[in-house]
Amino acid sequence: MSGGVDSSVAAYLMQQAGYEVSGAMMKLFDSDSTVNLDDANRIADKLGIELNLFDMQDSFRDEVIDKFVAAYERGETPNPCVFCNKRLKFDELYNLAAEKLGDDSAVIATGHYAVIEYDEASERYKLRKAVNPEKDQSYVLYNLTQKQLARTQFPLGAMTKDEVRSIAEVQGFVTAKKKDSQDICFIPDGDYAGFICEYTGREYPPGDFVDESGNVMGEHKGIIKYTIGQRKGLGLALKKPAYVLELDTEGNRVILGDNETLFKRELTAHDFNWVSMAPPSGPFRASARIRYKHREAPAEVMPIDEPASAGADAASNRVRIVFDEPQRAITRGQSVVLYDGDYVLGGGIID
Repeated sequence: MSGGVDSSVAAYLMQQAGYEVSGAMMKLFDSDSTVNLDDANRIADKLGIELNLFDMQDSFRDEVIDKFVAAYERGETPNPCVFCNKRLKFDELYNLAAEKLGDDSAVIATGHYAVIEYDEASERYKLRKAVNPEKDQSYVLYNLTQKQLARTQFPLGAMTKDEVRSIAEVQGFVTAKKKDSQDICFIPDGDYAGFICEYTGREYPPGDFVDESGNVMGEHKGIIKYTIGQRKGLGLALKKPAYVLELDTEGNRVILGDNETLFKRELTAHDFNWVSMAPPSGPFRASARIRYKHREAPAEVMPIDEPASAGADAASNRVRIVFDEPQRAITRGQSVVLYDGDYVLGGGIID
């Protein structure tokens, strides 16, 4: 329970389905909002359930914030929700809650908009997009394992946001009209570079803006302040628009060029997790999404590594993806997620 409307209604729906429900809330950093905790407590009281607060600050720092910062320092643009979901919310939080409840057969339910199905033919849990495409969160859930999917439920997967808010209003939940959070939870103002400087205590030195031939075009303000495809905020007076094409962390250079140069047909990805299908033995066709709000595009997918084993969660760790049409601003550190219609086939981190 996060103190938002989605998790409030998820708890209510699980209770209505006959489950014995306990609330679990993660304390992730010192500046966690007391408003969210107060709201979660009010919902728990309304439902007559216990709310457990789990201090996970150390794990959140190690598994999410430190990895987020390190990725930016490597010139990548990571999605921290992907780390948090796999390592904390659906793993450590589940284990802490199950231990407290004394029940390792418990399920974890969240307010995510996605659907989990079990396919008897393949003996595999499948992850599917939410019914409401505008709220679908399947992209950030691609790295859940078969074990995690087996003990997880998403009660809101078949609902629209309006339906969720309507239930909350009828039940008199204080969260019924609460706004959705849009930014990374530990950087609510969206200033990633400012957060990284404050968190690490380091200053990231200025360096050169250069074109693709290496000609100096000006001075950048620290390499962590830029990402692939960026045009605004460069602080340069040029005759034509320039876009960030590449981040050269070793040379502390930001390479600029034309928008057309941002379009590429090919990528490789590592740490690939196969969800609704077993690790493939050869090439196949799928649709791929290279960032959360990106439109899926048809592509050929080729495993680079052999599957690790015959187990349900075995992974072919690296894949090569070739798009039918060039895609704009393929970015290292982001996740690429494969779909077959509404089903999430798998995903990994873009090299």
